[in-house]
Amino acid sequence: MAKLFTLIVAADGAPSAFGLQDYQWVSLAMLVLIGVVVWKKVPGAIAGGLDAKIAQIKAQLDEAKDLRAEAEKLRDEYAAKIASAEKDAEAMMETASREADAILAKAEADSEAMVARRQRMAEDKIAAAEREAVDGVRASAANAAAAASRTIIASKHDAEADKALADEVIASL
Repeated sequence: MAKLFTLIVAADGAPSAFGLQDYQWVSLAMLVLIGVVVWKKVPGAIAGGLDAKIAQIKAQLDEAKDLRAEAEKLRDEYAAKIASAEKDAEAMMETASREADAILAKAEADSEAMVARRQRMAEDKIAAAEREAVDGVRASAANAAAAASRTIIASKHDAEADKALADEVIASL
């Protein structure tokens, strides 16, 4: 056999086995490898793995899409809440402003009424004091007139004049 091998090597000058050259052995090895890969269904396994990965990525994309839709919904909801809160705050400010104006107007009206009432009370007190003073002056004048009358009558009338006056009054009755 060694002779055969030497003969084959010597004939071509390039090593070969079973009459096949190097490139033929590489081609044969590739065909065997491809045959084993196809026989063991490796492309199906690879395709199945890729399909599973594609399905996983699609599920993640769908989940991301749902999360985005939910986030946009929440954003819109909070934007509506913020707008509502701003509108409520504006309404509260307007209401508070109107109430403050009403309270201020009421306070002004109450103070004007109180000033008018106190002025009326002061005028009433002044009028009462004037009436009291006038009544006091009248009483003093009446007392002075009565005292003066008594003095004048006492000085001009004696007992006989009093008797004549009393008889005259009795007769007129």
